[in-house]
Amino acid sequence: MAPNMSPKKVPIPEQKPEERVKNFNEVALGYTPEQAKEEAARCLQCKMRPCVEGCPVGVKIPEFIKKVAEGDMGGASRILSSDNCLPAICGRVCPQETQCEILCLRGKKGEPVAIGRLERFVGDYAMENLQEQPPAVERNGIKVAVVGGGPAGLTCAGELARLGYGVTIFEALHALGGVLMYGIPEFRLPKALVGKEIAAALKLGVKIEKNVVVGRSVTVDELFQEGFKAVFIGCGAGLPSFMKIEGENLNGVYSANEFLTRSNLMTAYDFPNSPTPLKIGQRVAVVGGGNVAMDAARTAKRLGAREVYIVYRRGEKELPARLEEVHHAKEEGIIFKLLCNPVKILGKDGWVTGMECVEMELGEPDESGRRRPVVKKGSNFTIELETVVIAIGQSPNPLIRQTTPGLETQKWGGIIVDEATMKTSKENVYAGGDIVTGAATVILAMGAGKTAARAIHESLRKKAAAVA
Repeated sequence: MAPNMSPKKVPIPEQKPEERVKNFNEVALGYTPEQAKEEAARCLQCKMRPCVEGCPVGVKIPEFIKKVAEGDMGGASRILSSDNCLPAICGRVCPQETQCEILCLRGKKGEPVAIGRLERFVGDYAMENLQEQPPAVERNGIKVAVVGGGPAGLTCAGELARLGYGVTIFEALHALGGVLMYGIPEFRLPKALVGKEIAAALKLGVKIEKNVVVGRSVTVDELFQEGFKAVFIGCGAGLPSFMKIEGENLNGVYSANEFLTRSNLMTAYDFPNSPTPLKIGQRVAVVGGGNVAMDAARTAKRLGAREVYIVYRRGEKELPARLEEVHHAKEEGIIFKLLCNPVKILGKDGWVTGMECVEMELGEPDESGRRRPVVKKGSNFTIELETVVIAIGQSPNPLIRQTTPGLETQKWGGIIVDEATMKTSKENVYAGGDIVTGAATVILAMGAGKTAARAIHESLRKKAAAVA
């Protein structure tokens, strides 16, 4: 195929905003094979391969894209899946614009190659058209426990299973996937697709124990007593943060975690067929400016809210959400109340009726490098509401650190690790993902799981050799 020197990415088909706000179907519809080949032909196949440096799991990006350009989708899938066990998922939710694509040479004089869209295409194509069996693995008889069935745990489990270990995942919920299942809305990441990709990733014989809360049902030390030789902790950061303002205990106030879990895992979007509807009313405010806030706001719109606000204390340039998510939210009619901060949630008879806010202005940079928001005196105003969703971050559940002696943690609860190996202060215990970094990306969690799996293998291999 002739090189495509267009400075622009091949556009990806999408549902129109006025249509998609009425359904939970996926917004972006994906490339056709012809569009994928056209976009793949934009890759220069440069020798330096800077894009690979930006990928936390080291996907051989130019190689899989070359196969797409040649029309060899099976070859592209084999290359891609050798480094990334969840390509269809990552192609949808990874922030490629700040990782691999930002380093693409095509981005110097135009738009970078659409690496994420091509990754999604190959992942989808493989699920629909390829039925490749996993390679036969010789079991070594060594058991490893993985705590948490989210991106970090799934990746660690898959890597170790490939190496012959008997891996068991202990998941607190009734479905694997972690944030992929409960946190990201259906219109961004269809749950049927997540289920299929997880099933494919676990074909190597990983055992699953669901509805097991490690720290309550069983402790890390008890896992060792049961014969596991190493434990990887990847249970994420699912404890929501609140603003500590008056009115947060009113009916109609949700954490983003609960709001999205009710919609995703408990299928509130399927009301009245669902037994767990979300009562949201006509006016909803989501406090926060990250991807989770955008997800909650766009979900509320689809659940029937007439007015949905994003309330964020900094300006648009400081919004931490992906540009694509902000763009989609604006297209869907989400109202942005920027440089604005809640000071009180108002209520009557135990239910939310509104929110008192103050206007902000940006002062000097804080420790994060962002300009610190400062209150404008006398700028108080009220927004009438029926629902408030708090999306200002999450921290790790304290159960693990409270029940695991010898495990060193940060002040905010995150587990301290050696970043080169993901090893913790406790012998044979490793950790990765949001429980180490705080809320971050799916691909960074996967990278941590992959690093930990390699370190676990190296450590156990050395111990086995010493015994022999």
